[in-house]
Amino acid sequence: MARGRVLSESELIAAVADDRVAGRTIAFANGCFDLLHVGHVRYLQGAAAEGDRLIVAVNDDASVKRLKGPGRPAMPASERAEIIAALAVVDYVITFADETVDRLLGRIKPDVHCKGTDYTVDTVPERAAVQAYGGRTAIVGDPKTHASRDLAKKIR
Repeated sequence: MARGRVLSESELIAAVADDRVAGRTIAFANGCFDLLHVGHVRYLQGAAAEGDRLIVAVNDDASVKRLKGPGRPAMPASERAEIIAALAVVDYVITFADETVDRLLGRIKPDVHCKGTDYTVDTVPERAAVQAYGGRTAIVGDPKTHASRDLAKKIR
């Protein structure tokens, strides 16, 4: 199976089912990834180390605008997803329109849900959804000293 693919939800569920039959563990990470920077790369490397396969859920354009404000996203979701899929540590990418990834987590049931170091296991918003299906939460990546908004300011 090819790595680094952008999939629909039904394609992702089928790919994960195949991986589970093969005995592979599934890690899941999510974010906007509006302007890719080293913090994103380190986060995804840490997430990939938590499982045999890494799924990355990328916020759609409307949710990035709600989260980040006017003028964002800098790139459309299709391009952000393609860039994330090109990273060697990423197996599957999906874009999502929901306010949170709770619904996706409940459908996919990854073994581990990975969040960045701006969270603790107790403050991860999706913690209850992960606990509901028996998954675990991992905090991965380097200290949150990088931000797309800072990069955007520097570019301006």
